Amino acid sequence: MVDTKEILRKVRRIEIVTNRLVNDVMAGEYHSVFKGRGIEFDEIRNYVHGDDVRTIDWNVTARTGFPHVKRYVEERELTVVLAVDVSGSTLFGSRQELKVELQAELAALFAFAAIKNNDRVGLLLFTEQIEKFVPPKKGRRHVLRVIRELLGYEPQRHGTDLNVALEYLNKVLSRRCIIFLISDFIAGDFRQLLAVTNKHHDLIALVVIDPREMELPPAGLLRLEDAETGEIVTIDTSDAKVRQEFARAAQKEREEIFELFRSLGLDFIKVVIGEDYIKPLIRLFRKRASRF
Repeated sequence: MVDTKEILRKVRRIEIVTNRLVNDVMAGEYHSVFKGRGIEFDEIRNYVHGDDVRTIDWNVTARTGFPHVKRYVEERELTVVLAVDVSGSTLFGSRQELKVELQAELAALFAFAAIKNNDRVGLLLFTEQIEKFVPPKKGRRHVLRVIRELLGYEPQRHGTDLNVALEYLNKVLSRRCIIFLISDFIAGDFRQLLAVTNKHHDLIALVVIDPREMELPPAGLLRLEDAETGEIVTIDTSDAKVRQEFARAAQKEREEIFELFRSLGLDFIKVVIGEDYIKPLIRLFRKRASRF
């Protein structure tokens, strides 16, 4: 059962932390790397020295006898959608924080950055099915609702199907949006729909990883349960070869995901529980800014 007071306490903590990061670290970064839907006409004005001659409006110039130029401005209003995996594997955490809690903090960071720029924010929670969709809106109150949903929602299913989430987004989002896809990406084959979504939207993947998923401690016999399927296996972690094979397999799985992102030209960052995620996030933003 959800502890409402505990959820509100966590919401307040996340708001304080992410607001500070938005104001102190991400100020200007968000605006510089996420563009509006294009440019829109603003006005026609007199030509002044230094204006690009390609912007001259020849019809108005001929009618008035004086050179005039068309002025355009960037259409800034954006729609940001936070697509967050809430499957059973996100409830894992070998340190003080669960993956789902870190995902909520990341989502809140982008949400507060968005509303600071007067953009709209929506939320999609998914497992192997669509769990909940909160349509995009503006404002602090709406963002706080989004964070409460992230922290307090109790999923109906435990598995993961990224294709279900991507197909749903492609159907409900009629205009180009920024989509932050936040997951551990422990799923099957989702290449085709990922490519389609990345083509129609500005898609950024955040891969959330717990260090214990990448290597095992030498702790003797361990019974490991798959949080999504319930399958239980026993592993002898005192055997160095077993630990090495586990680490190799985990690394190979991650590298295949990262290589998929690269092949599609999709921006992504790896976020490891217990490690600073701001530096890789800023590196991603600056990489995008230089590309633009």
